[in-house]
Amino acid sequence: MDLAQLAPTTGAAFLASLVECVEAATILLAVGTVRGWRSAFAGLFAGLAALLALVLALGPALSLLPERVLQLVVGLLLLLFGMRWLRKAILRSAGIIALHDEEKVFRSEAANLRMAQASERWGVDPLATATAFKAVLLEGVEVAFLVLAVSAGSPALVWPAALGALAAAALVAVVAFAVHRPLARVPENTLKFAVGVVISAFGIYWTGEGLGVEWPGHDLALLVLGGGLLLAALLGVRLARRPAAGKAAA
Repeated sequence: MDLAQLAPTTGAAFLASLVECVEAATILLAVGTVRGWRSAFAGLFAGLAALLALVLALGPALSLLPERVLQLVVGLLLLLFGMRWLRKAILRSAGIIALHDEEKVFRSEAANLRMAQASERWGVDPLATATAFKAVLLEGVEVAFLVLAVSAGSPALVWPAALGALAAAALVAVVAFAVHRPLARVPENTLKFAVGVVISAFGIYWTGEGLGVEWPGHDLALLVLGGGLLLAALLGVRLARRPAAGKAAA
């Protein structure tokens, strides 16, 4: 398997996981800052353990499905997932809905943790641990789904996709704990815009594969699909801005 086949899968997993890891890191930072890092790490490791158990339970079950059925189901789910991200990114770029603000999320989570009554059992705060656990598990499930989804075409693609996700998690972890602040400067909406395009392209590709479509150029068709979706999304931003500009002028 050459680089042309591995790069789209690894890159898609990296970008999609980067977004999810930034959101999880914001909540972990809030927990660690307000209630202590022992509780934050307890929730982190508990979430990772639950996530590993889930992947080990569901992974073999997916291999029992016929290849085309798996590709069709995963393709449709990816398409719905990607279009949801892309729609929100278009509306944010057009100024119709507010940009996602990690600083605001951090302040909100920190305020909620401060208001809750503190308690300690076995050296950790149960509420803080549960908050960190939930963040890691919820974002981790999405990462695991994306890794399995973008590698749906071949078991050989699972490891490249997993490496992309692990690289994203390692990058976010190093930066977040080095600066001890939410990664507010990460251009999250731009990332979500790009991820929405990439995931939607994979969704169309795997849906087509599941329906028996013979894509010209095979994996290279992903580049054409991604380019077409990007142009359509940029046009959507431009069209969405016009009504908003008209209302502002009125």
